[in-house]
Amino acid sequence: MSGAQYDHDVVVVGGCGHVGLPLAIALASRGLRVAIQDIDADAVELVLSGTLPFMEDSAEPVLQRALADGLLTATTDPDVLGRSEAVVVVIGTPVDEHLNPDPHAVTKALRESLGSFRDGQLVVLRSTVYPGVTKHIENLFEEAGLAVDVAFCPERIAEGRAMEELFSLPQIVSARTQHARDRAAKLFGSLTASIVELEPEEAELAKLFTNNWRYIKFAAANQFYRMANDHGLDYDRIRNALAHDYPRAADMPGAGFAAGPCLFKDTMQLAAFTDNSYVLGHSAMLVNEGLPLYLVTRMEQAHDLPRLRVGILGMAFKAESDDIRSSLSYKLKRILEFRSGGVLCTDPYVTVDDNLMPLEDVLEQADILVIGAPHRAYADLVIDKPVVDVWNLLGNGTTV
Repeated sequence: MSGAQYDHDVVVVGGCGHVGLPLAIALASRGLRVAIQDIDADAVELVLSGTLPFMEDSAEPVLQRALADGLLTATTDPDVLGRSEAVVVVIGTPVDEHLNPDPHAVTKALRESLGSFRDGQLVVLRSTVYPGVTKHIENLFEEAGLAVDVAFCPERIAEGRAMEELFSLPQIVSARTQHARDRAAKLFGSLTASIVELEPEEAELAKLFTNNWRYIKFAAANQFYRMANDHGLDYDRIRNALAHDYPRAADMPGAGFAAGPCLFKDTMQLAAFTDNSYVLGHSAMLVNEGLPLYLVTRMEQAHDLPRLRVGILGMAFKAESDDIRSSLSYKLKRILEFRSGGVLCTDPYVTVDDNLMPLEDVLEQADILVIGAPHRAYADLVIDKPVVDVWNLLGNGTTV
């Protein structure tokens, strides 16, 4: 980045979150002058103190070095947007309570800050957006009389592995002009040597297809698990056997809760994009979202559930994470609160839920246990009571 007339090479808007903060830290580690702009003042203060607001492997020491070197700063002031050559926007497209995406969310957020932008800047959309949003943003700046380059460069990292994957995975870069693509490629080329160019609409679908493909694969695994489990058979034993030295089955996942802030949401976005004719996506949703209810029904068949207290081990949406967004462990908890004699929950990482209990108390007080998130801390537990282990974390092939 040239940066001759700017205080910062890049500002990351929404930069204290799971997508923006690792990117900001990674760019600063490559010597770029990076600013973070976020409306969450508490998160900004945490970042400025050198502390991550969430778990992300190996990121905190890099954050602290970037702050010490003067290459990274954070603020709630939107005026920092105009003092940066590139503006990376980390605002996604949410879905509402009716599972409909709001394609105007990004446009609305940028419209409110239009006065902070300057001619000549590069504006990069980073989070997943509904197809066509990039074009809307281009029109927004054009109608405002601002001559900026707009690019869509979707993130594709796995939460918790950002400091590895930002530097190792190819980066998709899309824009309407080659000049804008070149600018975006230069920015992300500071992280990775592998750049893949697409048109904006292609890149928007590429991101949605990526998450939908994972969601569908997890649904297939969960459907297979239910088939095997209903007949008293061990799905994981079958899966390991059929995949043994057989490359065409090597990518078959194990069963488990397919959750988190992206997979389900992006499947619903693609469903809306196809005018709700996305039968495969809706089927995947029914399988994945229905797994907690299936487990409870099977527990009812095997035990006198209304008289039993159920302990859920792991409330995060995946292993070794503190993120509870869209976690199916909480869906499981809501069902059990109505259909069991009580629910006790624990998680070694989650800090935002005051109702969680210490692990030893849950192990002692619960009559039956469910592995909600397959944290490594649970793998070596010796448990002398019934366990529902859809992940097969304990390796005992327990069916429900």
